[in-house]
This record gives sequence, structure tokens and C-alpha cells, in this order.
Amino acid sequence: MVTEQVLRAVVTGASSGIGAATVRRLRAEGWEVVAVARRADRLADLARQTGAVARPADVTSDEDVAALVAEVVDGGPVHAVVNNAGGALGTDPVASGSLADWRQMYELNVLGTLRVTQGFLPALRASGRGDVLVLTSTAAHGTYPGGGGYVAAKHAERQIAATLRLELVGEPVRVIEIAPGMVHTEEFSLTRFRGDRAAADAVYAGVDQPLVADDVADAIVWALTRPHHVNIDSMVVRPRAQASNTTVARRA
Repeated sequence: MVTEQVLRAVVTGASSGIGAATVRRLRAEGWEVVAVARRADRLADLARQTGAVARPADVTSDEDVAALVAEVVDGGPVHAVVNNAGGALGTDPVASGSLADWRQMYELNVLGTLRVTQGFLPALRASGRGDVLVLTSTAAHGTYPGGGGYVAAKHAERQIAATLRLELVGEPVRVIEIAPGMVHTEEFSLTRFRGDRAAADAVYAGVDQPLVADDVADAIVWALTRPHHVNIDSMVVRPRAQASNTTVARRA
């Protein structure tokens, strides 16, 4: 009798939005999931709802990530890491952009992804069918006014995936990039605009059906569940109403 292998994933930024939706979809596919984020209360709720394992950690902390990796690896094989933690701060032009905001975006989007990927890579190699999935953005493929800091961070994050794929060629580890365009989640724009609800809502005003978190989670899980010899190098996912970072159809 052949026993089907139980696959196990780590999802960062799992307390809301795309991360939480990804945890739900992976659990529905039968995966064991370790849900990682800073907000322990939200993780606990998600764990109760889905059966995932909640593990609070801050991906910008060397100590937190080291402890996370040790605990997760001690619990069994790791087959996928979904680097979803990230975010944008502000919309200032390059000429007056906040160095503190740029530094924080780089720390979270780039170095956070690097820490987590480096930490879990030995376990992914040892699993014999590992996946490193990096959630970037269409900001990693093009720029737009007022997006310089976020664009710079996401371009750098994308190059982690692109370079790692070259470095791991021939090994049993896939490297996947999913790059969403306009996604209406409860927190992304609200965080970017520092809690200004009117400014956050204006981003999506008049747009016919922007993506939602579950649309992106669907793409993530689809890529992870392809036969393991099939690598989805890079997938850009936008709503039909968005043709580029700066060209969006809006109702009058």
C-alpha cells in the first residue's frame, strides 16, 4: 500500500489578506501549514478556523527567524515556503521620500524574504521536492510616480528569486514568483496611507472588480500544486481593469 506524502508549508505574513487566504487554500488542499506573522491573536484565530499551526515571528528579526526555523524543522519536513510578508509605506516622490520608510520597506520585503529563504533552504533541499515562492508585485516589473521606495524593494525581492533559481538549477527545489497587480485587501493601502481610510479607498474607487486576496492565493496554490518538474518561474496577475501600474479603467 502506497501512502500519499503529506506536504508541509510555511506561510509568512499570514495574519491577514493574501497570507491568510493562502493558508486557507493550502489547508483545503490537505497541506500541513505553519502560519507566521507578528500578530499572535490573529494567527490564533486563523489556526482555530483552519487547523494550521500558528507561529508568531517577525521576519525582520534575525533571532525570531532563527527560532522559527529551528522549531519548524524540528517538527518535520518542509516542502514549501511562501514569502508573503511585505508591504508599502507612503507615496512620496523620490526627491522627498522618507529614508526611514525606504529602509523599513527594504528590511521587510527584501531582507525578510532573504532571512526566511536562507533559513529554510537546507530543509527544502532535504525534502526532495522543495518550493521557494516569493510574492512580489507588478511593482517588481515596472514603476510608477510615488512608488519609488516600494518599487525599489520589490525589484530587489524579485532578483532574490531570479538569482536563486539560477543557483539551484539541477536541485529538487523550484523557485516561483507571483506578482499581483491591484489587489483590494483590508490592510495594504490602509497601511501605505498610515490609516487614512479615504485615501486608501480612493485607490480602488471606480475600478470594476479589483483582485481580492483569494484570487492571488488561488494563483499561489495552483503554482505550488503543479507536478514538481513544472516550474512557474514568474506569474503576473492583474484584474482585467488594470493594463499596467499606471493604466487602470475607472467608472466615472
